[in-house]
Amino acid sequence: MKLIINGNEKEFSNNKTLLEVLKELSLEDKVMAAAVNMEIVKQDAWDKCRLNDGDKLELLDFVGGG
Repeated sequence: MKLIINGNEKEFSNNKTLLEVLKELSLEDKVMAAAVNMEIVKQDAWDKCRLNDGDKLELLDFVGGG
């Protein structure tokens, strides 16, 4: 399946959850916000959020500073 992640198209095998995709991208341990098709997905629901071909993911990580 094709997903659009932060504006870039990436290919994954079908029937993945958001958490599985984040693991493939080595991002599962980062402090971040995730939205699927413009809807925020809480971190405790990442393993239940099934993705579909063409879904748009926005992944935002937080950087401390001052």
